[in-house]
Amino acid sequence: MAVVQDGEIVFAAHSERYSRSKNDPLLNNALIDDALGYADDVTEIVHFEHPWLKLSRRLRAGQLPALRETGVRRHLDSFAPLRGIPVRYVSHHRSHASGAYFCSPFRDAALVVVDAIGEWETLTVWHARGTTLRKVHSVRYPHSVGLLYSAMTQRVGLKPNEEEYILMGMAAYGEPKYKDLINRELVAPARPPDFRLRRNLHRGLTGWHPEITEPEHLASSVQAVTEEFLEGLFRWVAAHVPSRNLVYSGGVALNCLFNGKLASLGLFDDIWIPPNPGDAGSAVGAALARTGEFVPWPGPYLGHDIRRHVDATAVAQALAAGHVVGLANGRAEYGPRALGNRSLLADPRSPGVKDRVNEIKRRQKFRPFAPVVLADRAHHYFETYLPETPYMQYVLRCRAPEDFPGVCHVDGTSRVQTVRPTDGSVIARVIQEFDRLTGCPVLLNTSLNVKGEPLVNTWPDALRFQHAYGVPLF
Repeated sequence: MAVVQDGEIVFAAHSERYSRSKNDPLLNNALIDDALGYADDVTEIVHFEHPWLKLSRRLRAGQLPALRETGVRRHLDSFAPLRGIPVRYVSHHRSHASGAYFCSPFRDAALVVVDAIGEWETLTVWHARGTTLRKVHSVRYPHSVGLLYSAMTQRVGLKPNEEEYILMGMAAYGEPKYKDLINRELVAPARPPDFRLRRNLHRGLTGWHPEITEPEHLASSVQAVTEEFLEGLFRWVAAHVPSRNLVYSGGVALNCLFNGKLASLGLFDDIWIPPNPGDAGSAVGAALARTGEFVPWPGPYLGHDIRRHVDATAVAQALAAGHVVGLANGRAEYGPRALGNRSLLADPRSPGVKDRVNEIKRRQKFRPFAPVVLADRAHHYFETYLPETPYMQYVLRCRAPEDFPGVCHVDGTSRVQTVRPTDGSVIARVIQEFDRLTGCPVLLNTSLNVKGEPLVNTWPDALRFQHAYGVPLF
């Protein structure tokens, strides 16, 4: 849910953070109360897809949704503060496109949206100039590189539409030995920007080649197929859309492994990927699709506010002493990444820190963690291609992975977050103090939660986390 008022984004947050139910798609009273605290008056509600278009596609797919799943008006009217407010609808991909472009620093851009599925579209390419978004290409269901990736997520025993990021991390442990098999049996020949599947993968790949028992090789293979297509797509975009700026959104834009490669290709002078490019960011996108106007990007700290003073020096001292600490302060991040206001932090140089933090979070031990580094020092430690990477959207090669075992993956890469003191989070001051104490301007940063649970949202949530997992809390 988001609130856009007088040309500004004043609030944006996720239902799951309030209900404490992972990926909760429904509104709840606590979220609405928080949102309305930032709104002087609500004149209309904008939804990020056309319900009847979505229903037509679901019927075409053989899905029989319950009536409540198409009743947007009915759901809104179940909350007294929203009852009777006019509802407008915008298309799913226009929502993605608008939410990314109208928050971007560009006034002219190539604009690409890639996801699993909208109402019918799965990939769109646009030329954005001024406030006009002109669609130049579209791929429609059931042909979808996002569906292919989600189907393989299901095939390796992970939860589709939720754990694709785990599949991406798993890929580094395998080899793309099944890439040709995937291309031969699942992907039909097509030239970018088109993408074609030989079969509808909406219901997954259960039973596909059960003799293959190496999930890491399947992960590496589907990552390779995805990257090969996306590279071709963006080369086509660079050649056919007359702009050297790129705006990229949709759920597939969360594939930070490819994003790092995209940045290294040099196809565009600058790239903007919003911190919340997937469906969870569509509340902002729907509002901006409706207004059709640029808004100043306020940064990702748009959610529930924990108003506390944090002593950055005390946090840095605890980290330097070897503690894993929790940081819960300020407004919660809008998006899937913890960016300093709802974070677990640790010294990334400790050889055993990755196992320690994975144990706290109840995660698989192979899972990597991200480094957060002062923006003006990042190039000393990582192979950077962009001036800043503030939202953990790019996997970059670490220059000395042996020095940072806590934040380097098995392939020597890291999903880098850069920060500046002006970014609106106390984490930059914590890093500055940690640097003063240790000579290291890098910390391990991961989300303040355990596997299967949403990020901590409120101060009582944070206290419960501290009590359950014994993590010092600041």
